[in-house]
Amino acid sequence: MEGRAVTNSSTPVLSCEGLRKRFGDLVAVDGVGFEIAAGETYGLLGPNGAGKTTSISMLCGLLERDGGEVMLLGQPFTPRSVEAKRAIGYVPQDIAIYPDLSARENLAFFGRLYGLAGPELAKRIDEVLDIIGLADRANDRAGEFSGGMKRRLNIGIGLLHGPKLLVLDEPTVGVDPQSRNAILESIAHLGTEGMAVLYTTHYMEEAERLCDRVGIIDHGKVVAEGTRAELVRLVGEHDRVRLAATGDLPAAAAALAELVPVHEADVADSGLDLIVEGAADALASVLAVAASKGAAVTSVDVVQPDLEAVFLHLTGRALRD
Repeated sequence: MEGRAVTNSSTPVLSCEGLRKRFGDLVAVDGVGFEIAAGETYGLLGPNGAGKTTSISMLCGLLERDGGEVMLLGQPFTPRSVEAKRAIGYVPQDIAIYPDLSARENLAFFGRLYGLAGPELAKRIDEVLDIIGLADRANDRAGEFSGGMKRRLNIGIGLLHGPKLLVLDEPTVGVDPQSRNAILESIAHLGTEGMAVLYTTHYMEEAERLCDRVGIIDHGKVVAEGTRAELVRLVGEHDRVRLAATGDLPAAAAALAELVPVHEADVADSGLDLIVEGAADALASVLAVAASKGAAVTSVDVVQPDLEAVFLHLTGRALRD
């Protein structure tokens, strides 16, 4: 989600350094560190078991850490920082709502736990229902909701008290595509209002869509961090181009390899596989050279580098392995 303005501040909403956690012989988190500014959505991207949930459990004060530091709004933060926890809205993977209560009643109950009451609570409930797209189902029993609607209500509970930092742990797991899109739209809205958002996911497309910066986590370590563009530069920003073609393919491949933007050109599976720097600009020249060498191109497929390619480059395995 590059290009969105991030509030400038000398003090990050959240910063952590050197987080470590061991469970017996398993090192679940090994030196994790990053920071999040107001108005920024930061993504922790990695496969299941990479250490995402353990990391945010320590960041939210739900789990003692074995090592490292956490700063929240410029102050040291530990599981015993009870008052400081009011600045955090935590939305866990497991749905935590009361199925026999309506959406509005659920929000009212949790709002009172946050210390809200009266007109202030009623106003905030209406605002949250609009944000999560459940205003038209406010009085329906939550137990009748779809999985995606329950997850949206779960997010709404985390938003009620207007936290400075919203922490979302895999909020779209197990929901249908329509609900997933509604959840992502709701989350995208939050950063524009100045809230810091920490978002964990193993879905590359979600990180690319939502996050201003991404930390790629694997085996308990953040192996790279940056904007999408910064991370893609790690794999050279080269596009993969597949030309389905017939004719003199070896001659075409040899000629294409001489073009400056083309880094590799190979014959494969009744076509040509190329690695091209800036394929959008080079494609016209590529097609002209292929045709001049007797290759008849029937289709073109361009795959731009993405976070999946970055993860593969850094770890040697696919994101979903």
